[in-house]
Order: sequence, then C-alpha cells, then structure tokens
Amino acid sequence: MRALITAGGRGTRLRPLTHTSNKHLIPIANKPMIHYALEAVAAAGIRDVGIVLNPDTGEEIRQGLGDGAAWGLAITYVMQEAPLGLAHVIQAAEGFLRGEPFVFFLGDNVVVGGIRQFVERFEARGDHCHLVLARVRDPQRFGVAEVQADRIVRLVEKPARPASEFAVTGIYVYGPPIFEAVHAIRPSARGELEITDAHQYLLDHGFRVGFSEITGWWKDTGKPEDLLEANRFVLDQVLDATGPVIRGQVDAQSDVAGKVVVEAGARVIASQIRGPAIIGEDAVVERSYIGPSTSVGRRCVIRNSELEYSILFEDTQILDADVRIERSLLGREVLIRRGNSRPKTQKFILGDQSTIELA
Repeated sequence: MRALITAGGRGTRLRPLTHTSNKHLIPIANKPMIHYALEAVAAAGIRDVGIVLNPDTGEEIRQGLGDGAAWGLAITYVMQEAPLGLAHVIQAAEGFLRGEPFVFFLGDNVVVGGIRQFVERFEARGDHCHLVLARVRDPQRFGVAEVQADRIVRLVEKPARPASEFAVTGIYVYGPPIFEAVHAIRPSARGELEITDAHQYLLDHGFRVGFSEITGWWKDTGKPEDLLEANRFVLDQVLDATGPVIRGQVDAQSDVAGKVVVEAGARVIASQIRGPAIIGEDAVVERSYIGPSTSVGRRCVIRNSELEYSILFEDTQILDADVRIERSLLGREVLIRRGNSRPKTQKFILGDQSTIELA
C-alpha cells in the first residue's frame, strides 16, 4: 500500500494568503496543514508516499517536507504541470504508484481519528475503490454520493440539487482498476478530468465501490472560515486537557487557563489567555488578552491588544489595537498598530484580494 498526497492546488479561495505561499503550508494549531495528512498516513503503516506538486510552489513544499524521514516516510515528489483535475493527478503519478493499491489523500483535508480504519475496511471487503463519506450541510460544494442500503449507486460532482447529504471527502483508497478509469474518462465542461467521473466509471463497469462514513470530524479547508474552524477543532482535540502546558515564561501578573500551550522561548507578560490556544516559540504577549481558538505563530508580538478565534502566521505584530480582533487570518510579517497622527485616519497597505472590516 502506497499513499499519494496532493500539495499542488493554487488555493484561489484563500487569497491573498496563497499569493506568496502554498496553501498546504498554512498553519493549523501552528503546524502546516499537510503535516496532518503525513501523520495520518504514517499512523496507518504506510511508508512510501508521493507528494504531488505544481511548478509555482513545488520548491517550497520540497523544502518544507524534505525526504519524509521526520515522519518515518520515504517521500517521492511528483510534478503535475497543469491543474487538469484529480483524475489527472493519478495519471501523473502512475510511475510512482506502479499499479499498486494506494491511499489518495487531498492535502488540504484535515481528519481527526486517522485513516487506518478505512484502509483496513478496503482490504477486508475486497473493494476496488473505497470512498470516505461525511454528512455535510452544504453538499453542493462537493462530490455527492447517492447511497441505497449499504452501497453507492451514483456519484455527482457539485450538484445544484444534491440527492443526499453525503459528501465524498478528500480521502480515497484504490485498487488497480482506478488506472483504467482515469484513462477512460473525458474532460468535463471545465476542462478537467474529474475524479467523480472516474468513480462513476468504476460503478458503471461493475467494480466494487465501497464506502465508510466518518463518525469523527473532517474538514476540507478550502475557504478562510474552514481554516478557522479546523484550527478551533484541532486545538480543542490535540492540546492537553488537564490544563496549561508552559514551556516558555508566564509572569505572576498573567492568568492562563484551559487548554493552552506556551512554547519554548515565548513570554506572557501581564496578560490573560483562555484556551484552547497556542503561543508559538519566541512569541511575546504583553498586557493583552488571547481568547479561545487562537493560534499565535513563532516570533509574533501582541501588545496592548485583544485577539480571539484567529490564526497568526509567524513574525506578525498586533500593537495597541483598541478593538478586539476576531475571526482573522493574518499572514507572515503582518503589522497592525494604532496610529497617532493627526488628523485621525485609517491607513492600509493591502495586497490583491484582501478583506478588511472596520468597527
């Protein structure tokens, strides 16, 4: 069993964060999101992993993940020269996959509970294809499975009127017939080889397509609000439930409560922190409030400010903000500070496709 993980999407719905960085390296609970996929694959006992890149940000992924030894994996990098669909990803990776069974894991999906159970069920049932489904409130955003009794009868990509609430998640387990399917289908109206069409081909040609339903938690982190929700859930699930973990310094004037991690080199001075939250290495929180579901990256500085339900990338500063900041994603080296000039004005330097809301 091998694994193939996508890391080549351009993340258009996450701009401007993805103008300068691969979306799979966006931090969730201060860890690049693709690390969760790598950890899940390693925990399932898989060692040979292909990482699919695009030409624009491939080098950044290579530098971030290396050879995979940090996870006990052997990583092979696969280049997809153009974004021609998920079925085309499998075509591009055939040299690595060698016709063997494999897990196909979209690198911007986060699942709590691992994937071992899905691999074991695929093997136990003798499936040719095993899909992992999740009940969602907005199935029109996903490929949708129509289920009767204990089997899938039809699959439709992003239907306007979904026939069920079962979304096909970004975790699939395949046997060799998938290679036939991805070469048999034709591009969709948007010019891509759709993975849903490959699944439907397998159904139409009598191959066994099984499924498991996620009973825990799963999130496709395609939009900013999805990242914040994933960050909230991962912080709540991963951090120590017994109380704060202090590896840095917290002074006597500070109050830290709940699931909180203060990493090595971080300093908390005359501040309140309410978990779940994580304060990254060498960060400084001074005379400030950090509320639940917040991740503060390495070397960030938060001074005389309030922050909640947000993600801060490394080296960002929030200084003397007089309104609480919530539901925010702040990239690397962002600076938010109160101005003291006259006349009193708002001053912005914003990149393409930025969003700002003023209180």
